[in-house]
Amino acid sequence: MLGTKLALFTAYHPQKDGLSERMTQTMEDIVRRFCAYGMEYKDHEGYTHDWVTLLPDFQLAYNTSQHSTTGKIPALVEKGWNPLFTVDHLKNNVLTMLPTAKDFHEMWKRACDTAAKCIAKAKEYNKQRWDKEGDQVLVFTLNFNNLKGPKKMRDSFLGPFTFIKLIGKNAAEVKLTEEFPRKHPVFPVHLVKPYFQTEEEKFPSRKKNPTPPETVEVED
Repeated sequence: MLGTKLALFTAYHPQKDGLSERMTQTMEDIVRRFCAYGMEYKDHEGYTHDWVTLLPDFQLAYNTSQHSTTGKIPALVEKGWNPLFTVDHLKNNVLTMLPTAKDFHEMWKRACDTAAKCIAKAKEYNKQRWDKEGDQVLVFTLNFNNLKGPKKMRDSFLGPFTFIKLIGKNAAEVKLTEEFPRKHPVFPVHLVKPYFQTEEEKFPSRKKNPTPPETVEVED
């Protein structure tokens, strides 16, 4: 009824909804900071409580904070109304009437439409930032198994390679060099990033030796 859908993923590409995954990372970071100092407080009866009992307040604070992508607070998008604090009632000193079902549906729909437009604009902005044909890119070494040297000492990215095209929305095809004759040239987009000339390349005397691949003999 609400238009939600499942997003499945594979074992070697465990990613689904990027917005949800980014929100999860943000929540983990906030909770980590929230409980890092072992906050404690005493209630009016003198009982001591730890940070766990403050989690409902933490949840309310997050749900009433503006989302950078949608431009709305999560509570408004999900429920269709802004939660009010006691201080809000004291400031207004006016009784707030509960909305009817029709009013609620209209508010919720407007909030969802606005959020959808903001998300679409964010996607369009990210699309414009993506690589164009002929651009130079770097590829993460996760799936390169023929590199020499200890794994921890290798470069995180290889390249630069020439970007050819996007395949669908989640894969990028690049033109690999002759050092990788057997490597499939299509990679998930999260393993590819734009290449920018570094100080080491501007000043060759400072350049370090990149991780070389193992020599592979190709049969004719």
